[in-house]
Amino acid sequence: MRLVLLGPPGAGKGTQAEVLSRSRNIPAISTGDILRERIRDGSEIGREAKKYVESGSLVPDAVVIKMVRERLACDDARRGFILDGFPRTVAQAEALDKVLRELRITLDAVLYFETSTAVIVERLTGRRVCPKCRRNYHIRNIPPKKDNICDDCSSELIQRKDDTEETIRRRLRVYEEETAPLVKYYDEKGSLKRVSGDLDVKKLNSVIEKMFKG
Repeated sequence: MRLVLLGPPGAGKGTQAEVLSRSRNIPAISTGDILRERIRDGSEIGREAKKYVESGSLVPDAVVIKMVRERLACDDARRGFILDGFPRTVAQAEALDKVLRELRITLDAVLYFETSTAVIVERLTGRRVCPKCRRNYHIRNIPPKKDNICDDCSSELIQRKDDTEETIRRRLRVYEEETAPLVKYYDEKGSLKRVSGDLDVKKLNSVIEKMFKG
């Protein structure tokens, strides 16, 4: 299974990436995670990225693509992988296509999570995140076993500062403007598959697993 997951904030991409990663024993890859890992390990590309992060600038596409290429070339990605929320623009998609050709990798599909605004707002305002291991929870849909404590590392969960309704609606408007061309790009290539991000975690996972059964 080699997938790209696309969809607005709160569509459930991260949760499905985690679930699929565990069930399929393949890595769920996000550029945010790669960036933090490379900065921590002090690698050459990590040091380069750190300069942009510390200056408050966006990490250039060329640096991000290089990190993604290195990650996809790792041994654990040979069995498959899930790219969560990347690419975000047509330029990044074209660069990713080039990387995949170089690595002789073919995507199975690009899953686009179609989700209503009301569902996204409800999800994100109730979202809680582990600041240590980055695992996501929801106060109603995916609560931790112990109130406000991460199941995996026992850290106290937090609510992200941008998980307010006003901020969420603004982020959604920006997302739609920036991502619509990307959805069209993959649709025209014939690799886009639409799934309903409004479904709960188990139902959506069942839909996705049936798509790639066997």
